[in-house]
Amino acid sequence: MNNKETDNNDFLQILRFLDKVPESSQRNIAKNLGLSLGKINYTLKALSQKGYIKLNNFKINKKKK
Repeated sequence: MNNKETDNNDFLQILRFLDKVPESSQRNIAKNLGLSLGKINYTLKALSQKGYIKLNNFKINKKKK
């Protein structure tokens, strides 16, 4: 598989996971899908730039340390 096919598969895998668990953190997504946190970050940014997802602001999360 080439890089573009791999990226497309990752995009689809992450979109399907977010459909099931929309309030997931990047760490939760990475753990459940077996992908690195960096790959999740890269993919979420790309999906957001393409308009497929909308990211929430971390500052409003009351569970942060």
